Amino acid sequence: MNLQAVFIDRDGTIGGTGHFVHPNDFKPYSFSMEAIELLKKKGIPVFALTNQHRISKGQASIHDFEEEFEKLGFDDAFICPHPMDGHCTCHKPKPGLLHHAAEKYQLDLSQTAVIGDVGSTDMLAAEEVGALKILVKTGWGQSSLDDFRDSWSTVDVDYIAENLLSAVHWLLK
Repeated sequence: MNLQAVFIDRDGTIGGTGHFVHPNDFKPYSFSMEAIELLKKKGIPVFALTNQHRISKGQASIHDFEEEFEKLGFDDAFICPHPMDGHCTCHKPKPGLLHHAAEKYQLDLSQTAVIGDVGSTDMLAAEEVGALKILVKTGWGQSSLDDFRDSWSTVDVDYIAENLLSAVHWLLK
């Protein structure tokens, strides 16, 4: 496959525990920057793909996240700022963010990959658009596999990775 882009979830995939951490306090895992750089060196656009409902509560701004993703080396960020009650089309597992990216960058989403730690959001959104699905075991990943697999049982992931770096190594093979 000729990858047109890779979408990477934030909380639990790039860093953190899976819970909200304000961009001023967010720390990527030790291997995350290497993973992002490997993709960029291959000329593959790297996009953040994240639900951040705390924006709607005034606990952070979209600008805070955009600035963070720019510092981390992302080419763009697709952020759902809406409440979790699902009245938008962009809150994962809905595929609105992915469709927006496809329109903005003329992507064939079946030629992209989504890397995330939550089956019931990241993997369902990827499945909806035909993207490669890579679940990492960091953040909520292991519990997504062990305790919550029934909430996304209709999806088969393409690869289960220990972390973001191993996911990127698998993609680039």
